[in-house]
Amino acid sequence: MKADIHPDYFETKIKCACGNEVNFFSTVKNMSIDICSNCHPFYTGKQKLIDTAGRIEKFNRKYGKTKTQQQTEETVVPE
Repeated sequence: MKADIHPDYFETKIKCACGNEVNFFSTVKNMSIDICSNCHPFYTGKQKLIDTAGRIEKFNRKYGKTKTQQQTEETVVPE
């Protein structure tokens, strides 16, 4: 077997956006993640919309209608 081909193995902290920290072993030191098991909707049972890049707002500006436009269309009934 070849010597010194394996990466170093560190004890690291994985930090979630919700503030949860988990100690783990990995080849990468100190990681940060967006979702962990404490805040993931599958484990918590709560739906949470995560939009880190503003994609929903961008879509609504480009293609969506405003709420006032939707309400006026609902009130006007074609005969």
